[in-house]
Amino acid sequence: MTTTAPAGSRQARAAATRQRILSAAHELFVTRGYRSTSLRDIAAAASVSHPGLLGHFASKDDLLAEVVAELEAENETVFSAIAAASEPGELVFAALAARNARTEGYLELFAALTGEASAPGHPAHDRMRERYCRLRALSVDVLQDAQDHGVIAADRDVRGETVRHTAGWDGLQLISQYLPDRVDVVEMLEDRENLWASPLAWRDPDDDPTPELDAPAGPLPELPVAAVPESDPGYAVGRRRRTQIVADAMRLFSRDGYGDTSLRDIATAVGVSKSTLLHHYSSKELLLSAVLAERDSAINDNQSVAGAASAAELLRGIPGGAAHSAREEPGLIEVYAVLSCEAVPTTHPAHAYFRTRFANTIDYFTTLFELAQRDGDLPAHRDPAHEAVWLIAMWDGLQYQWLYDRGAVDVAAHLQAHFDDVLPPR
Repeated sequence: MTTTAPAGSRQARAAATRQRILSAAHELFVTRGYRSTSLRDIAAAASVSHPGLLGHFASKDDLLAEVVAELEAENETVFSAIAAASEPGELVFAALAARNARTEGYLELFAALTGEASAPGHPAHDRMRERYCRLRALSVDVLQDAQDHGVIAADRDVRGETVRHTAGWDGLQLISQYLPDRVDVVEMLEDRENLWASPLAWRDPDDDPTPELDAPAGPLPELPVAAVPESDPGYAVGRRRRTQIVADAMRLFSRDGYGDTSLRDIATAVGVSKSTLLHHYSSKELLLSAVLAERDSAINDNQSVAGAASAAELLRGIPGGAAHSAREEPGLIEVYAVLSCEAVPTTHPAHAYFRTRFANTIDYFTTLFELAQRDGDLPAHRDPAHEAVWLIAMWDGLQYQWLYDRGAVDVAAHLQAHFDDVLPPR
């Protein structure tokens, strides 16, 4: 039996204060960003003392998790209601995505928590892992019903499609924060769901997969890489020290985020004084640039397909590079997940980097898919620009899911299944 505390009672006042804190946190996390908002800022906005706030929430992480948990609980209720009201076999993901987009602050808060909580030691890590499990279970039921009613082709693996679709949805929500004019989450989901009606690796029988010999594909493009910050090459010992500084900064950024990692924290990890660290990197922003450049360079080395003869061959080599990164250098995935989500607010020093990176990466893969279509490898009914955005979004989303449950999600296997469908043999 549920009881309601009488108005004016201590319990009711405590509940009202707690809700006021949550509302203030929600507003500040959206307008300032999670990392740029302190507990004292929230306490002032909620008209409570700092100790009073700590009586309700032990940390900012706990507060963020609770704010998003409220939205997620409401989302699951809405998901179930939309599914119950839908026609048999109807897909409801785009409708829920449209609601998310209309809910002020939802996408920003979701992006923040997705990256923040990916570190195993984060207090919201288990909650987010459970969220993915619940979302997959709900989505499998919807997709299975759609397949039973002929909306989804019978030869498609419902569980695999669920993981990849959920991943793409997560990735789209993040990318849309950086490139709102280029990425429409609802439209992308609707377009993707329409493709499920076709059998796996489907080509229109009227398509001619023969390459357009009068329009040669030309050389394969290269993915732009962020420039490494200039520094005096110095002696070997100095180069080794800078390498160690970048490595330790990357590890701390992936665990605690950029905002909550100080130069003193990094200097301590390296085993040098702060002044020595500043001799090599004169500001925290410069060190962040070095970390991002190192991460991009390492990932590109992993993904390179030496001697690829075509765009399709280069694309089909991506799962192998993803497997190598997960097996040999998981820290590269971890730091990307944390920083790409943390940098959503425009005031973050890495925001411009990620906005440019997403734009360049979309252009790069769009060109690859255009070349693959010209070669006859990408079927004519698939739009190269759409495929580029979806690949990036799904790949990022798969990495988030992997960080929360490394035993349940095989990023390389899902990428392989995706390319088997998108780039069928001729």
